[in-house]
Amino acid sequence: MKPSLSITPTRILSICAIVVAQMIFVASAARSEERKLTEPVYRVATETTAAQPAAAAQSAAGAPAAIGTKTAAKTPLDFTQRPKEHPLAPVIRNLKISQEELDHNIRDYSCTFAKRERVDGELGDYQIMLLKVMHQPFSVYMAFQKPYPGREVVYVDGQNSGKLTVLESGFARLVGKISLDPTGTKAMSGQRHPITDVGIRNLTAKLTKMWEAEMQFAECDVTTKPGTKVEGRTATMVQVVHPVPRQNFKFHAARLFFDEELKIPVHFDAYSWPAQEGGEPQLEESYTYAKNLKVDTNLTARDFDAYNNPEIFKK
Repeated sequence: MKPSLSITPTRILSICAIVVAQMIFVASAARSEERKLTEPVYRVATETTAAQPAAAAQSAAGAPAAIGTKTAAKTPLDFTQRPKEHPLAPVIRNLKISQEELDHNIRDYSCTFAKRERVDGELGDYQIMLLKVMHQPFSVYMAFQKPYPGREVVYVDGQNSGKLTVLESGFARLVGKISLDPTGTKAMSGQRHPITDVGIRNLTAKLTKMWEAEMQFAECDVTTKPGTKVEGRTATMVQVVHPVPRQNFKFHAARLFFDEELKIPVHFDAYSWPAQEGGEPQLEESYTYAKNLKVDTNLTARDFDAYNNPEIFKK
């Protein structure tokens, strides 16, 4: 015969005391963990922590916000580092100001775009082209000047089954317009980034993600130089240098130029570490949007229509 379990008042009080103690312990642990998450932690980058920033770097940049009423006054650029603040924090604040300008105050722009990129270990020549960009829907038109003078490329987000349209230069122009996957082998030949990454807004978003991830580490020197000229435009140059090569850092040094009038980036250079000790840093990529830059030029869908605009894509 099994013994019966007697429930006495004393036993009930004992059980209640145990449950309350467990609840207090759980709540205390939760508050402790919450304090850990809200406190900023800066660490010196090491090879063993190389994978830690990766998740932060994968966060989505987000699509452009709907352009509404323009703000009356632009937020001024201010690169002052606050007490106990990471050196990259002022840079990120100003990149977010630029993002606001691009999302709400700049509908489109055109410029003479110049870029130079290292692809497969080889530094290519400068590529120069007329560039037109409209933010909604994201639309890009390129008319190459050097090399391949006469080549035209257009891409519109959500159209042509996600493909770009190209009309080549020279004898290849006789083939006519062809559609290519923007990330396919042919479209990416000689290119470091696809056409879907082109533009000031994409550059701003990518640098924000990259430097937000690098804020977890302390090996970083940031200097600024206002009043720098880029293609005749006055800009503030921001230089970010990581003295020691780490897997956490994409570049050894980067220089970003903020247009002081428009409050947006107009030039970017990035360098890898020297191939040999005592050598010069190696240029990895360079992009200039400053030359002949014009914003809000009233571009329309017609400016990116490769099939119904007789002013472009002429055979």
